[in-house]
Amino acid sequence: MTDADQLAEFFQSQRPHLRAVAYRMLGSLAEADDAVQEAYLRLNRSDVAEVENLAGWLTTVTGRVCLDVLRARRNHGEEDLEGPAGVEAVEATERDALADPELAAELSDSVGLALLVVMDTLAPAERLAFVLHDLFAVPFEQISPIVGKSTAAVRQLASRARRRVQGQGEESEADRGRQREVVSAFLKASRGGDFAGLLKLLDPDVVLRGDPAAVGIGAVAELRGAADVAGQFSGRAEAAQLALVDGSAGLVWSVAGRPKVVFDFAIVDGRIVGIEMLADAGLLGELAVEVVGGVGE
Repeated sequence: MTDADQLAEFFQSQRPHLRAVAYRMLGSLAEADDAVQEAYLRLNRSDVAEVENLAGWLTTVTGRVCLDVLRARRNHGEEDLEGPAGVEAVEATERDALADPELAAELSDSVGLALLVVMDTLAPAERLAFVLHDLFAVPFEQISPIVGKSTAAVRQLASRARRRVQGQGEESEADRGRQREVVSAFLKASRGGDFAGLLKLLDPDVVLRGDPAAVGIGAVAELRGAADVAGQFSGRAEAAQLALVDGSAGLVWSVAGRPKVVFDFAIVDGRIVGIEMLADAGLLGELAVEVVGGVGE
């Protein structure tokens, strides 16, 4: 088997994932297939011999292709999917799903038909940040070069999109209160070595990530699964403080009054689905971190 054959075989193994990414970005099966095909063409035109994570590279390329399509829609003045247009979009999406049972199953797992309509009201960069990070767990630092913005700016894009998608507006006080309750309970369970309590708070497929700076001071680069993530925190976090990170509940470990590590939480339906440990000095300088609880809380 030639290198070209191996590359084509690997691409075929990634096609379902790339198609899912493109579909959630574009809301059209035909456009998703076109985007995936364009990613394949770019793969064949590129020298990827030195690429360490080819699957991640393909996701990034597909994201760029989809971003171009979304921007072209805006530039050509295509209407947002609201009112009658929104009804037509849902009907088209339903037809796509009915024509492809596998696609329908994927949709029921992570994104409903109505959600696609809501997402189409987002700006292209917001939609890309939300889809790649919240639905496919792509780190913000990998999304940053796609949209040409800083990591902190991409976090803001995803946060703004998340609020629109979840509540079509700003988070309510009740939502913010619930987030704080979950993070506070996580902090308490961590300090108390309550492994079972941590498992109750963590989604079974939770992902823990540390940025390169955090890895440099002992954090893991990536860990998946509730048991493994709970094991990382059980009996720890003695010096962490409850904080608001860009307005959302999180934790911060400070040294001499300055944030050293920020723990950023993604919470869905009362369970933690993602934790990012951020220690990059440049990024921390761009985050709005407000301590709301003492070390003993």
